[in-house]
Amino acid sequence: MYKDNSPSGWEKPVAFFLVSQNISLFGSSVVGFAVIWHIMLETSSGVWMMLAMLCNLLPQVFISLFAGVWADRYNRKLLIMLSDGFIAIATLALAITFLLGFRKLELLLVVLAARSFGASVQTPAVNAIFPQLAPEEWLTKVQGVNQTISSVLMLITPAIGGVLLETFGIVGAFFVDVVTAAVAIAVMSCIRVEKPPVPPVKSVWKEISVGISYLRGHAQLRRLIICLLFAFLFLTPAFTLTPLMIKRSFGSEVWRLTVHEFVWSSATIASGIFVSVKGAFRNKPKTIALCAVGFGVMFALMGLSWNFVSFLVFLGIAGLFLPVFSTAQTVFVQETVPKEMLGRVFSVIQIITIGVVPIAVLFYGPLADITQIETLLLISSALLAVVGAIYWFRERQ
Repeated sequence: MYKDNSPSGWEKPVAFFLVSQNISLFGSSVVGFAVIWHIMLETSSGVWMMLAMLCNLLPQVFISLFAGVWADRYNRKLLIMLSDGFIAIATLALAITFLLGFRKLELLLVVLAARSFGASVQTPAVNAIFPQLAPEEWLTKVQGVNQTISSVLMLITPAIGGVLLETFGIVGAFFVDVVTAAVAIAVMSCIRVEKPPVPPVKSVWKEISVGISYLRGHAQLRRLIICLLFAFLFLTPAFTLTPLMIKRSFGSEVWRLTVHEFVWSSATIASGIFVSVKGAFRNKPKTIALCAVGFGVMFALMGLSWNFVSFLVFLGIAGLFLPVFSTAQTVFVQETVPKEMLGRVFSVIQIITIGVVPIAVLFYGPLADITQIETLLLISSALLAVVGAIYWFRERQ
């Protein structure tokens, strides 16, 4: 066992934790791609794809506030392990059901919802546990390493998911997730993490109220959350509609979509390495604001791109901002909020960043059928840049 945050030995617990979480992420990503592709191949239905997305997102929106309280009240290490175990059991049950011949697509939706529930419990605990493992001055580097590993996984898991689906079918992908979850739990069990002090409040609703009151009374966090709300609202067209833009404007060849994913993932990997080497951002609100403006400018240029190569250049530059943006806002919260409140604060951020996406998709999706996606990109990107500028102006005040 390793004791957390030892003055001379915190690196090993952090390394074990990053290994555990990224093994878990690998399995979850493989299954996620395999399930979505399986539904697409079986139905070719936009309605089924929408149902899959809702099942994957909505439980995280509804459960996150409670999950934040649990992350502040209970042992975060245990919550992470239990969440991984719950997801693995749900996936194993689905695999057995499919092997027995019951292959209803509705079962996939149920398991997607169950996996989303597990992820909603896990995410606030994961984000809140970092300050218990690493010294504050090393949090940015640790997040940079984590972003780099995650970006590498996001680069390779679609290909692995496709190979597994083609070779072993959907059941093979299920068993990969079960095995990786078991390995992740085993690695996580080697880390000792002390539970932060818990305030003497017993009611879950009261603790949620305390967390919300804390956010309302903290001007910097309040401005950050408002910034993230509008930023993700205006980021949604670039994150969800660019594949459709590629098909309409540049061609429907599969290689174009593959190159699109490769360029984005490669840029985020390079930026994640930069963050892990740099080690700190002196002014994190300014960094967040500059990234929002940078996203806005690059996505607007994507809407103005004159050919596929120029589109990829602007996409790659935009990808460089993502790890910086994510790391700056995560570490800013970790450094600003007391350890006993981190779970609740991160749960609110999770609700904002996840919950706004399906709402935005319901708005942008129909618009994409009656207007050019390039126009949507130009308008939303301009508004995104304005959000970044206003956020920095308010922070300076």
